Parts: sequence; C-alpha cells; structure tokens
Amino acid sequence: MRETWVVGAASNRFGKMPESGREAATLVALEAIDSSGLEPKDIGYTFVANCFGIAERQAHVGPLINTGLGIPEVPSCTIESACSSSSAALHEAFVHVAGGFTDAVLVVGAEKLSHLDTLNATSYFAMGADYPFETRNGATFPGLYATLANAHQRRYGTSPEQLGAVAVKNHANAAANPHAHFQKPITMETYLRSPVIASPLRLYDCCPFSDGAAAVVVAARERLPNPPSEPLVIRASVRSGSIADMHDRSTMTGLPASRLAGEIAFKAAHVERSDIDLVEVHDCFTIAELMALEDLGFYEAGRAGRATVEGETARDGRLPVNPSGGLKAKGHPVSATGASQVVEIFEQFNGKAGGRQVKDPTLALAHNVGATGGSCSVHIFGRR
Repeated sequence: MRETWVVGAASNRFGKMPESGREAATLVALEAIDSSGLEPKDIGYTFVANCFGIAERQAHVGPLINTGLGIPEVPSCTIESACSSSSAALHEAFVHVAGGFTDAVLVVGAEKLSHLDTLNATSYFAMGADYPFETRNGATFPGLYATLANAHQRRYGTSPEQLGAVAVKNHANAAANPHAHFQKPITMETYLRSPVIASPLRLYDCCPFSDGAAAVVVAARERLPNPPSEPLVIRASVRSGSIADMHDRSTMTGLPASRLAGEIAFKAAHVERSDIDLVEVHDCFTIAELMALEDLGFYEAGRAGRATVEGETARDGRLPVNPSGGLKAKGHPVSATGASQVVEIFEQFNGKAGGRQVKDPTLALAHNVGATGGSCSVHIFGRR
C-alpha cells in the first residue's frame, strides 16, 4: 500500500449554525482543500458522512457538495455509520488512496438538527439503536449509556466525582477551542448540582445536540510530497463491529468493538500504548471516555476514573485525552464528529491548537464509536 497522509483539515464552530448542512459542508471542504495546497480539481473522490440529512429533507448530498466545489463530475458516496460516520468515511478514503485507486480524497461530515425540537432530535438520534428492541421500548441513548455506567459502577466502584472529573476536564479544554460548542469551564460543584438525566448520568455527563461540519483531505505521499502544513501519516486505519443490541452482549462494562479495533490498530501501526502522545476518544457521555481508555488498553479496567481525577488525562498530564473538549464540550454533530477529531490532531501536530496545545506530539490516536458500539473506528497518526 502507498503511504497515505492527511494533508488538510478544517472545521466550523459547533453549536447552532444558520446555514444548511450542505452549505456548511461545502464551506469547510473548500477550507480543508485550500489548507492542503491542492485544488478542488485534484480531488478524485468525495466521501460524505451524513446521518440525518433527511431532517432537512435532503438526501444524496454528495453531488450537491461537489457541485458547490466546482467538481460535479467527481464521484461521491454518502457514508452512514451512526456517530462514527465520518471516521468510517476516512477509512474508505484511506483504502482508496493507499490502494492506488485515486491520489486525493475529500472526507466531509455535516449535521444539522437545531431546527428540530428536543423530542424530534432525540428521536432521530435514537434511530442508531435497535428500534424494535430498544427504542420502541423507551430506551434513549442517555438511558443506554446510563445502563453501562451503572454496570461499571457496580463492578469497579466508579464514583460521581470520577465521572465529573471527565466533564470538568473536557469543558476546560473546550474553553480554549474556537471550534467548540461550549467555551466555558465548569466546576465539580456545578457538575454535582446538575440535574439527573438518566441515573447516574447528570446533565454535564451528556454531550449536546450540535450542528457542525468538518472536513479532511487525504492524499498519497507521492502526489503531494511537500504539503504546506505538517501532514498526518496514517499509521493505522481500522474498523470493527460488535453485537448491536446491548441485551445480547456478554459484558456491560466496555465496548467489544473498541477493544477489537484498538488491538488491531496498535498491531498495524507497530506502536505501543506508551508511545501515544494524545488521544481523542468518543465521549458522548463521561462514562464513554472512561470505558474507551480501558477498552483501548491505556488503563486496566476500572482504573481510568481514578487516573482522570489524579490529572493523568489532563492537557498537561501523562496522556492528554480530548484536548479538543471532546464530544462532551466541543459538541457532537453526529456525522462531523470523527472528522473533527482528526482536525484537532492536525492542529495539534501543526502547533495551531492555541491554549490547548499539547507539547510536541508525534503519535496520536482517534477513536470514534457508532451508537452503543455496534461499530467503531480507530486511527493512529504519526509524523513524517
């Protein structure tokens, strides 16, 4: 396979955006292409991540984005893998470039739900679960992740303060991120006083509904040997799956797909956990960050919460986790989330992360989950 790089990246600010998802996707795509040193005409394929375009009465969005870019003849494909859609799209881009099918690929994810009321937005999100067995019986994602949190608490004694430490850390990181939905720190007192959403998860345990768009450009090394920014070398691009329904799984204290994808990715990249300098993990709820760190092998089961309280996962800690603010505070526009993790790593490697900058990162990992772990993507990035 050819050596494959991320050579450009861009994101808008997550939150509530006035433009449509398709317009936002086109704008960040243009910005990402411009940052790469390429032009739209150099793009050989476009992968668009978009779960809920139907909420805007718009499907088949790829050709519309390409038309806006001035490349209507370029083939496109819409990728849907719940919350891991744009990471799945990045994997497809990697396969196409590394396999020699094309030299440069655009990956863009976009979502807009702010025009919907909370009930309708929640209903759209719940489509990622099993409708007959979970959603129709009243299970929402806060309820499903609360089930995982309860199991983790019973087995490992995970405390409210450990969950709260994740929220406090990620809000502090997001306060330094101009792309973030929430840019205000919170205290542990604020966390503990917030209302319960689905016990034991409180308001500040839950990611927000966000609009947003993010894009990355993937290219072969020989196509662009001297890009204007420090590229991300894709050392591993791995996808995995697991039983979708939680009631059929053998464990409730982690996500099997995360464990499998992590194991394969570290072997493919030929690196150890201790080599990783920063991590962006899927923290749709605070318990999800702790489980991800344990599933990926950074901590033994039940130990990630204590490590977070002790500051090991802080921006200046032993293993910086979610310096972007994560889904928890940066925001979670479902189909843009995976690409936005890569935008964060791209900015970190290029020293453009401002007040959230991690010192001299050389290896980074991005972990993105679909729903409650029916699908998962893990990417490992290095320097040239």
